[in-house]
Amino acid sequence: MNISLKYAHVTVNDVDESLAFYRDALGLAVRNDVGSDGQRWVTLGSDAQPDLELVLSPPHAGRSQADGDAIQELLTKGVMPMLVFNTDDLDGTFEKLRASGAEVLQEPIDQPWGPRDCAFRDPSGNMIRINQG
Repeated sequence: MNISLKYAHVTVNDVDESLAFYRDALGLAVRNDVGSDGQRWVTLGSDAQPDLELVLSPPHAGRSQADGDAIQELLTKGVMPMLVFNTDDLDGTFEKLRASGAEVLQEPIDQPWGPRDCAFRDPSGNMIRINQG
């Protein structure tokens, strides 16, 4: 049996604002932009992983009001699960993200547990770590 990850969901406050980070700064390509019942989902991907898509959606998309409110509260606190990306040029990626105005949490360093990495917050407050590998 083969199994692989197809979609990873990222909750964002504003899909258009988040596209400036994920598409324009990180370089992911928009694969799908879907609207339904007043909500919107956008999927993005990388040529390096053609079968994996990142799904950007607001807290209330496809959820009850109470669930969306709870997720919005966690997003506002900045405690949603982080994403970890991999790049072959950490310093170049870091400079591109910093130049985009993204909030820097950690400049590139060699971590004691192995990877060289850096960290940012996306426009909604999600932590994004980037490893060089």
